[in-house]
Amino acid sequence: MLGLFSKKSGSLLGIDISATSVTLLALSHQGRSYRVEAYAREDLASDPFGADPEALARVLSRAWLKSGSRRRDVAVAVSGEAVISKLIEMPAGLGDDELEHQLQLEAAQYIPYPLEDVAIDFEVQGAVPGDPRRVQVLLVACRNEDVEALEAPMTLAGLTPRVVDTMPLALQRCLAMLTESLPSASPLAVALLDIGADMTTFCVMHGQRIIYSREQLFGSRQLTQALERRYALTLDQALLAERQGCLPQGCAEDTLRPFEQALLQQAHRSLQLFAESPQQQPVERLLLAGDGSRLTGLDGRLAKQVGIVTVIADPFVSMSIAPHVDARALAEQAPYLLRACGLALRGFD
Repeated sequence: MLGLFSKKSGSLLGIDISATSVTLLALSHQGRSYRVEAYAREDLASDPFGADPEALARVLSRAWLKSGSRRRDVAVAVSGEAVISKLIEMPAGLGDDELEHQLQLEAAQYIPYPLEDVAIDFEVQGAVPGDPRRVQVLLVACRNEDVEALEAPMTLAGLTPRVVDTMPLALQRCLAMLTESLPSASPLAVALLDIGADMTTFCVMHGQRIIYSREQLFGSRQLTQALERRYALTLDQALLAERQGCLPQGCAEDTLRPFEQALLQQAHRSLQLFAESPQQQPVERLLLAGDGSRLTGLDGRLAKQVGIVTVIADPFVSMSIAPHVDARALAEQAPYLLRACGLALRGFD
């Protein structure tokens, strides 16, 4: 079993491994809210899963030591493209063991791999609309090798993977928390544009579930490479220089503005495709996340173009922060940390 939908696992260290970095985040419950107990980020020089597991384990160890956390039980996630999910109908009233047995019998028709090569999990979603005698069950599976690629470096780093989640579910968990903290109680949909290094994810949440998702081969890596090649600047250095008004001559015109224009076009196109989809809903607010979201004033310029209130996503806006955590660094990194936050929240489901 994957362990996606297991019972409450206790406090977990959420670990997000992206194409460019490893991020660790630990939360605790504080009444109805949460507190950030530990946080760390370590950059990666190469593809984390194309490298020796021992190299990734060393990065994980450095991040764990930097975070100051003593937790070793972790939640990690496989990417959405590595996961097969299917909503199927089953008779109501089956116990977990009966349901698991029945799903094992039927899984072969939904999974294009030998069953001995995959990890499977499921969650009952509720009654089938109009037929209380049957329930909808979410069946999720991924290849064992994808799970093992995560587990091996964790174990080498002295960490224990208690939950293997999926990135879409981790993101949904964090977005559900974020939408609860928004000032409006409107039932309208909330969209997210998450600009990663190589991939931009656009998704829409309505009724505490992601109802639409689209990925685009577009990301901040092209901007990072242009800055390094032309101006010997990292993205962080360029963004700081932009805020301070001391960018090298021509940098904004040659690199930042063309990237921003392409990003605005991607956002506009994603919203248009959603509006034309069967899932379409009025979108109340657009959240920006990821590396590319930090361009100064991007949220205001995007809001003006698409006509939707646009803000930088901050999963910690309603959380307290432990005294030993660098609150300023956490605030600067907040737009990157939605998935790590969703994984850390997994321990409180």
